[in-house]
Amino acid sequence: MTASTAQDAVTAGFIVIGDEILSGRTKDTNTGFLADYLTAIGIDLSEVRVVPDETDRIVEAVNALRERYTYVFTSGGIGPTHDDITADSIAAAFGVTIDVDPRARAILEAHYPPGGLTAARLRMARIPAGADLIDNPVSKAPGFRIGNVHVMAGVPSIMQAMVDAIAPTLKTGRKMLSRHVDADIPESRLAERIGEIQAKFPETLIGSYPRTSDGRFTTQIVIRARDEDILEQATAAVQDAVSITLA
Repeated sequence: MTASTAQDAVTAGFIVIGDEILSGRTKDTNTGFLADYLTAIGIDLSEVRVVPDETDRIVEAVNALRERYTYVFTSGGIGPTHDDITADSIAAAFGVTIDVDPRARAILEAHYPPGGLTAARLRMARIPAGADLIDNPVSKAPGFRIGNVHVMAGVPSIMQAMVDAIAPTLKTGRKMLSRHVDADIPESRLAERIGEIQAKFPETLIGSYPRTSDGRFTTQIVIRARDEDILEQATAAVQDAVSITLA
């Protein structure tokens, strides 16, 4: 990737938090959603980590990714139960205090009927010092943003609504464009030529994906780039390589 292309890129890391994901009790759908969403608005999702409900592991992941990427997003662990420790862990990662936030408390008081804001539910109003709230139009308990880290719920419908809420605040880069070429041959026969094309067009990302059709191996080559002219040139080179190999 060239220097100009790197400057155009806005990057992100995603931390999926929860023992239930690692045990298989809950199937993660948030990663696929976020990858599609960020790609569509011009942000490269560059790394995903799945970590357990352990403070040290969450702190380690947050501190590593927030230094590496433009944005970090997290999902899970901001609910009302004892094992929802994400907010505390984020506070620890930033070295700030955490307490019931009056803004978050007001949101929850308005949402629940009189007497409905129990001690457990009030845990969802605990926000690290200095953080901004992320709107939750589904169940009202807010997420929060501190530095470049955006902390959201794990329930997919709520997480998706929170992403919609923060999207207008995000800096976006040039969108990654893509083309694909289908080849009726195994990828091993194309590997050398595709490698040469990748070296000739360093601004592109070229992936080779084997498939099977009627018991035969075929290949789909996906070419990605931010510059449309370069993308078309690289795609034409791949098409030529396929034609030569088939001849």
